[in-house]
Amino acid sequence: MASMRDLKGRIGSVASSEKITGAMKMISSAKMHKADLALRRVRPFRDQIQRTINHLISADAEYSSPLTEVRPVKRRAVVVLSSDEGLCGAFNMNLFKRTLEVINQGREEAGNSVMFVVYPIGKKASQFAHKLVGEGVEIAMTDYMTAKSPGEDIARFTNELTRDFVAGKIDEIEVVYTHYKSASKQTLATRRLLPIAADDLAAGEKVERNKPYLFEPDVNTIYNEILPLYVLSNMQEAICSNRVSEQAARVMAMQSANDNAKELLDDLQLEYNKLRQQSITAELLDIAGGRVD
Repeated sequence: MASMRDLKGRIGSVASSEKITGAMKMISSAKMHKADLALRRVRPFRDQIQRTINHLISADAEYSSPLTEVRPVKRRAVVVLSSDEGLCGAFNMNLFKRTLEVINQGREEAGNSVMFVVYPIGKKASQFAHKLVGEGVEIAMTDYMTAKSPGEDIARFTNELTRDFVAGKIDEIEVVYTHYKSASKQTLATRRLLPIAADDLAAGEKVERNKPYLFEPDVNTIYNEILPLYVLSNMQEAICSNRVSEQAARVMAMQSANDNAKELLDDLQLEYNKLRQQSITAELLDIAGGRVD
């Protein structure tokens, strides 16, 4: 049985841990709100691009782009988004499980003839990707891309992926990330970045064909200019959504740790009070027995 001195030391240690987890929760909450604002700034950009594409599709013209070319998949890129730090519960582990599901499903559909190229974004994803290296899987490291990379690096990374796809080095690109719905709900998601599916382009509000729109120089030229921006907006939205989800998961993890610390502190304090009361009772009995003698 622990002594009063040991219990007092444990109470102090747990109380300090409770303060730390509480502070980390507040910090993560502030970061979550900041990341949420960044995500909200990205979505209008993507929505405007979607509306422009809808106008182009509604025009009676022919258009084509290498970004919509569907070809036999021999090399399939999987961009895995994760965090740089831990203490966010099962956030990273769920992403890694989904990545394994994507790879296994791809092998079931196309056999072992498909080469998977994993692009890890974040320190945790880099550690995970090195465990996947083997037959049919290789890693493509990007030194400048991290879980906290600014918009310029995201644009550079997306442009490199687009060039590799157009050059035929990669036949399909998917992004594995966590989609942010609310502070208490995030879901795993897989988004195909390239080739761009016709159904994805047709998403959104339908455009009335009787509205007069003039396209200069021509529809096909504008179409080929807007599609790279569409790919970039999808990548930016996925990365920003993953960042918000990471901080939301960390808030929930720190809240759970803080609640557990409070419960443990109450149990230790109760046990300490019992031992203290027993000690006081024993001393009173000794005193009372001494008076009787």
